[in-house]
Amino acid sequence: MAITGTQNPVSGESTCGSLLQQLQLIWDEVGESEEERDKMLLQLDQECLDVYKRKVDHASRSRDVLLQSLDDAKAELARLLSALGEKTNVNTPEKSSGTIKEQLAAIAPALEQLGKQKEERMKEFADVQSQIQKICGEIAGNLKIGELVGTPTVDEDDLSLKKLNEYQTQLQELQKEKSDRLHKVLDFVSTVHDLCAVLGMDLYSTITEVHPSLDDFLGAQSKSISNDTLSKLARTVVALEEDKKMRLQKLQQLATQLSDLWNLMDTPMEERSLFDHVTCNISAEVDEVTVPGALALDLIEQAEVEVERLDQLKFSKMKEIALKKQSELEDIYARAHRAIDSVAARERIIALIDSGNVEPSELIADMDNHILEAKEEALSRKEILDKVERWMSACEEESWLEDYNRDENRYSSGRGAHLNLKRAEKARILVNKIPALVDTLVAKTRTWEEDRGLSFMYDGVPLLAMLDEYVVLRHEREEEKRRMRDQKRFHEQLNTEQESLFGSRPSPNRPPGPKKVVGPRANAGASNGAASRRLSLNTNQSGSNGSRSTSKSKSPRPVAPANFVAIAKEDAVSFVSSSEPVPASP
Repeated sequence: MAITGTQNPVSGESTCGSLLQQLQLIWDEVGESEEERDKMLLQLDQECLDVYKRKVDHASRSRDVLLQSLDDAKAELARLLSALGEKTNVNTPEKSSGTIKEQLAAIAPALEQLGKQKEERMKEFADVQSQIQKICGEIAGNLKIGELVGTPTVDEDDLSLKKLNEYQTQLQELQKEKSDRLHKVLDFVSTVHDLCAVLGMDLYSTITEVHPSLDDFLGAQSKSISNDTLSKLARTVVALEEDKKMRLQKLQQLATQLSDLWNLMDTPMEERSLFDHVTCNISAEVDEVTVPGALALDLIEQAEVEVERLDQLKFSKMKEIALKKQSELEDIYARAHRAIDSVAARERIIALIDSGNVEPSELIADMDNHILEAKEEALSRKEILDKVERWMSACEEESWLEDYNRDENRYSSGRGAHLNLKRAEKARILVNKIPALVDTLVAKTRTWEEDRGLSFMYDGVPLLAMLDEYVVLRHEREEEKRRMRDQKRFHEQLNTEQESLFGSRPSPNRPPGPKKVVGPRANAGASNGAASRRLSLNTNQSGSNGSRSTSKSKSPRPVAPANFVAIAKEDAVSFVSSSEPVPASP
């Protein structure tokens, strides 16, 4: 087997052919056999084949590496496009054409640009996620003020703008919640500040006990907004408001006690003015008390000391105070026309105080209860007493009207006569209503007595007895009026017959009028037990028998008041006929 080769004439370097020729010359000189020569040539051919194989294998491996790189580049390109999640302005090769290296060269710029976008997008995700973690930590209370959050783990498989927008939306919601919480915290802190000022408490110790970051020296952004902080602030505000309410109630009780003690002992205004800061809130609502220190403990203690001092002073003036309350009780009974034994009551009070067997505070409390009961009783009697007043006023007008009607000069003209005329007109209307008023009084009085099982006393006299006596006297008066009218007609008839027989002559004096029913105000007695308004008759009208015995005798003509009005008899008759009818007396 012969291998031929020629020398390269250009480079002058040895080639395989020239080297083979040199080898053959050497073999010729040595005298190698053909067998040895063929064996060595076969060895050379095998070695050349091995070199080619190695070269081919190396080239194949290089091609495989390039193909793998191309596949990896394509896969990375697809992953980046999928992770970024949207069409980008990066130019990517649309077709796989050309050699492997050309394809790699075409993909490389797109990979580089997408890699830069990925890094920028990851920074944005990391920034947004770190802010979200920080706010969530502040809300949960797991993150201390000024503490940095760790680097968040970013999902590299989803870096789309949609996902980024979701994180940004979540961040905005958390920022809004943080802002709202911060406003709540600041409002709570402001409320605690105001309450501590009114209560006279230390704001710093109260607020820092909730959380150290709530100190006013720290900025608003440095304050804790955690759920625990908000809950503690809310409980603190509720506790302070409850404390404020209790202190105000305590202060108002003390102010009321001070006012009562001052009124009992007639304390001068100069001494009272020293506690104006206490009494100024005696009727204030909780929200109205905003003055700093208005409910401080030392102020309440000062008021308590003053109340205790006045209580001790009150004990020394117990007799004066008790008699003052007794006077108040007597005034209530007097206005209610309830008769009591004032002298005996005062003597009993003085004896109790002097004996020392009764606690002064219990005596005052017992008298206060009596005063309360007296007020309730007076209230239950008010409606009946108002009607009694109307009845008595009507009776007085009735008495005046009878005097007016008996006056012969009432129709004469004179100054002020029209006033008496108007009064007479009103009196007639009022008198006509007396029977109905009496009936109503009797019905209401009986109802009152049945409800309470007591007799309704008026200045020590049973009211029903007064009303019954009035009804009887009114009936007697009506009977006497009727008898007097009959006598008058008899005299007029007798005078007419005498005139027809003997001629006209002067008429005798006018016979005396009927017995007048004097109203309940006829006798003015002493108050507190005296029957000052009990029904009675005048001394010149002591009984019906006496008036009947003198009915036929001549009596002097009544003297008319100077201001009576003279009106025509026809006018008077027309007015009487037009007035209300008189109801029948019971």
